[in-house]
Amino acid sequence: MPVLKQLQTFVAVASQGSLSAAARQEGVVPAMIGRRLDALEERLGVKLLVRTTRSISLTQEGLAFFEDCQRILTDLGDAEAAVASGSGRARGHLRISAPAGFGRRHVAPHIIGFQQKHPEVKVTLELSDRLVDLQRERIDCAIRISDLADSSLVAMRLAENRRVVVAAPAYLSKHGIPHSLDDLAHHNCLSLGESQSRGWSFLDRGQPVNLRVSGQQECNDGAVLHDWALQGLGLAWRSLWEVRDDLSEGRLVSVLDGYSSPDYPVYAVVTQRRLLAARVRHFIDYLRSIYAEPTYWD
Repeated sequence: MPVLKQLQTFVAVASQGSLSAAARQEGVVPAMIGRRLDALEERLGVKLLVRTTRSISLTQEGLAFFEDCQRILTDLGDAEAAVASGSGRARGHLRISAPAGFGRRHVAPHIIGFQQKHPEVKVTLELSDRLVDLQRERIDCAIRISDLADSSLVAMRLAENRRVVVAAPAYLSKHGIPHSLDDLAHHNCLSLGESQSRGWSFLDRGQPVNLRVSGQQECNDGAVLHDWALQGLGLAWRSLWEVRDDLSEGRLVSVLDGYSSPDYPVYAVVTQRRLLAARVRHFIDYLRSIYAEPTYWD
């Protein structure tokens, strides 16, 4: 146990850059923190920290050891949380990944409410439009909006979602309204580039169609494509949750409504369902209950 306490103290000091801050966190005097660090360095036979009266910095060995200690302490917390999951008690470190735009609007605002219900859970939310590797990047739960081609993952549906092709009235006035999928070849289509390699998806007479589109602008950030569409630069294929307000207020107009998009639900994705940690299970249930509110998406 003294060894574990030394590691926890080292991580606290390295994270906060101060013996005093680490001492306040643990409720001890700074001298006690210093003695623990001295004992740790003496036991390892290596200098981990350079301490002066004004600052604390990590040595090269200390930096590598700090990363290892963070992982060890996180794994220990996760192991305890997994054992406690049988009782339904949520605790430990919850790592979530979500698409940037959706995550900002529909995941991040609910983190605090979740933690108020489960105060022993620490949450890290990573927002990115790239497809994260859950195992390699140590993600507990990824929120995804797609058809989930990767069958090795376990997906739990959280909400319905569909996509629409939209444009600003000014763009349609200048370039005309597309009436068929073939018409898209004559329009400036704002796309995600390589990250949307399958193209835009439609249903033509009930049959799925993936159509590669092209245009003068590409961006791997969906929020930028949304902004470009509002500026009248071209057509964009966006989720209804993102453009609903723009459509109702006339800033954007939907086109090609006769070629509805296949369903692109919102999923919570995990690597396995069996022995799912309580913190993950409770978070998924929490989001599902919020999204199920009849007026939420309005």
